Amino acid sequence: MISSFRNFAKTKFAGLLVFIMIIPFVFWGMGSMFSSGNTNNIAKINETNISTQEFIDYLNNSGIPQETIRNNLENNIVQELLSGLVSTTLLDLEVKDFNIIISEKTLLQKIKNNKNFLDENGVFQRTKYEKFLLENNQSAPAFELKLMGRELQRNLFDYIGAGTVSPKFLSKKLYEEENKTLEIDFINLKKFYKKKENFTDQDLKNFISENKDQLKVEYVDFNYAVINPVNLIGVDEFNQLFFDKIDQIEIDITNNISFNSIVEKLDIKPINITNFKFSSEKNQIEKKVFELRKTKFDIFENENEYVLYHIESIEEKKPDLSDKQTREEILQLVYQKNNFDYNRELLEKITNKKFTEEDFVKMGKDLMENTKINSIKDNKKFEINAVEVLYSLPLNAFTLINDEKGNIYLAKIKKFSNNSDNNNFEEYIEKQNSKNRNTILRSYDLLLNKKYSVVLNQKTIERVKNFFQ
Repeated sequence: MISSFRNFAKTKFAGLLVFIMIIPFVFWGMGSMFSSGNTNNIAKINETNISTQEFIDYLNNSGIPQETIRNNLENNIVQELLSGLVSTTLLDLEVKDFNIIISEKTLLQKIKNNKNFLDENGVFQRTKYEKFLLENNQSAPAFELKLMGRELQRNLFDYIGAGTVSPKFLSKKLYEEENKTLEIDFINLKKFYKKKENFTDQDLKNFISENKDQLKVEYVDFNYAVINPVNLIGVDEFNQLFFDKIDQIEIDITNNISFNSIVEKLDIKPINITNFKFSSEKNQIEKKVFELRKTKFDIFENENEYVLYHIESIEEKKPDLSDKQTREEILQLVYQKNNFDYNRELLEKITNKKFTEEDFVKMGKDLMENTKINSIKDNKKFEINAVEVLYSLPLNAFTLINDEKGNIYLAKIKKFSNNSDNNNFEEYIEKQNSKNRNTILRSYDLLLNKKYSVVLNQKTIERVKNFFQ
């Protein structure tokens, strides 16, 4: 384990050397595995091959650490990254097919107009551009090549979606639909939920029995020792001697020296914890040990201290209702499940058209509320996604909606009325145009599926995955 105190002084230089020396060597070695036959290609788009080396370069430039890739092999991260390269290559083929080009002059203008490279007077500063390249570990040619690729793709989409100017009546219709005033009647369903105090111990026991596998609680026995310069070397200073002793502790752990032997040698009294169950109110160090329980014996940093710990045992037990905190947690789960079941059954009735106006009036006796929503963006009362649902429904329709606090309401669309304010009508012209462009691009996506055949080399993909294992 490397201390952050030491990292501050060493990482900037040493880390850069590690990246420069090791990464190219690793990927050169990886590339050499596919030096002959079809294994040199990892995918093919029509007659265009994507070589393993191109994929390696793509991985190298993605900025994703090898450790992250290794830890997500089962989540198909390699396939997802390859899919990204295939998509990029496919768009490059389309750019060539349509003969879309960008001149050096246009590219230069894009760079000079980038706000990141302008001073307070809006004037391009070469020094800011060079500083940006240095901070992002990029050369000017590499950055400009990426910029050109992005611009070519943007121009491709502009070309495909060109001419999507909507008739005024469509923009007007969209404006009216999203800015009409909506009047609703609604009922807060919390009045219909079973109260917490009405759940019995038997209800809780039944819930535990029905969900025994999901509700098992881990209880951990462990020992730990807090290490700092004062109790390790007798001075309040993080010096080289302190870090040398920390390194020795790590070596001892690697050499399977027992926890008790290490703390005895350090003359630090350990703390013994039994039947530890995680809780947000618990000691910060002990919560961290619990989180790291899968690693039985280790040392970690905790602010300005180190913590050496050893897990003695881990036991899964069913929830103990005699424990006040556990009982409250189970009660909350039972309460939430009951509310969820009530909402689900009510929504099923609405969906199956078995919920009537008479049912609504009966439920709303003395509880009915009324409000007006001024536009599809008006989220003063209800959560914005709930408002969008309301605006998608016809008159007299019922639905369930929520607010920002998690309250659930049964609502009825009572009345629509037009809003005559046209102050922001212009934005709806562009919004309608955008909707039309998206429709065209979805159609273009279907066209690409027919135009290009993508074949993946599964054997090569597996070899790439094996490299990271």
